Amino acid sequence: MNIQIKNGRLIDPRNNIDAQQDLYLIDRRIAAIGTAPSGFVAEQVIDATGLLVMPGLIDVAARLREPGYEYKATLESEMAAAVAGGVTSLACPPDTDPPLDEPGLVEMLKYRARSLNQCRVFPVGALTYGLKGTELTEMAELTEAGCKAFSQADAPLTDTRVLLRAMQYAATFGYRVWLRPQDSFLARSGVAHDGEVATRLGLPAIPVVAETIALSTQLQLARETGAKLHLCRLSSAGAVAMVRAAKAEGLDVTCDVSMNHVHLTDNDISYFDPNCRLMPPLRSQRDRAALREGLLDGTIDAICSNHSPVDDDAKQLPFAEAEAGATGLELLLPLVLKWAAQEKVPLPHALARITINPAQLLGQKMGHLSVGAHADICVFDPQADWKVEPAALRSQGKNTPFNGYEMQGRVRYTLLDGQIVFQQ
Repeated sequence: MNIQIKNGRLIDPRNNIDAQQDLYLIDRRIAAIGTAPSGFVAEQVIDATGLLVMPGLIDVAARLREPGYEYKATLESEMAAAVAGGVTSLACPPDTDPPLDEPGLVEMLKYRARSLNQCRVFPVGALTYGLKGTELTEMAELTEAGCKAFSQADAPLTDTRVLLRAMQYAATFGYRVWLRPQDSFLARSGVAHDGEVATRLGLPAIPVVAETIALSTQLQLARETGAKLHLCRLSSAGAVAMVRAAKAEGLDVTCDVSMNHVHLTDNDISYFDPNCRLMPPLRSQRDRAALREGLLDGTIDAICSNHSPVDDDAKQLPFAEAEAGATGLELLLPLVLKWAAQEKVPLPHALARITINPAQLLGQKMGHLSVGAHADICVFDPQADWKVEPAALRSQGKNTPFNGYEMQGRVRYTLLDGQIVFQQ
């Protein structure tokens, strides 16, 4: 279908575009920017007056809960949530049931996602069988099946010899290793940041050193092996400083941060709100300030939703007993733009953290609006006000720390491969 998107403010971080220009789509691709191709006849026109036209969002951490946890969410519900949030591509961690440690499971997930044709799904394969941290998976076979990286998700890998061998093998073949730094012994039984709030509330705590000690080990092994290391969901000032130093040294390391940690701190759990029971835990104001600084100076490459839908039975419990996780796909874009407004970050720079940068982390040539590129596009109304309410969320998981918050900005159209998959 030939589509013209007219009168919108076009923003493309990769090509340094921020101007009012029309966009022309032919046969699932971007055919032209600004001036219509010769002989172009639009079969559909989208009037984007007053709207932002940008690449479709790419989320590097979104749990779809299939296979195995369909009572928490289904592929249908979460992909509907993704396109409602302008997300056209996402990476799903391997902590399904069973974990994504066999090619057949990966192929099944990709087939299911393709059949729904709403959002591109890039599986992250399990680094070890069953995520048990003892035996390496067949990374070559998983890569052939469609895995773009390898991870333990939130499962501990305490045997550093296994981790060394995993990173050596990955480095040999150029595979990406994604790790969330957390020492499982120091974090054991903890549910909140080790600070005044946890002490006052009597909650078992997770100290910052649980993150920095694990991070130190991972950076040392990356230095030793030359593996491409991506660090998932940094949460502390100490971790940001360590990654900044590693990058200055020339280490091939990247990292991301959850949108929750960009906006919230451990003060937000003061009323034992189980919606604020997250992993990693919300940390101090000093840590949040350091995360924001890391985004500003480029130390942190991407912002993710860390979308982890949880069923009500597991969430509506006392804080320490509630399952960690929150829905986030539909909130990613307005929260990133809120951060940009607060820090006075130019929109192209802010949007790079959820478009071209995540695409590069996944090794994909997408996240931009170049002529010839796949027409994965988000059309966004920056002035639309709405209130976050469970009933308004398309995700099957209705729990988020932002319930009741007023948001500014809403997705009006999402296009995948030049086809409208969401319209509001």
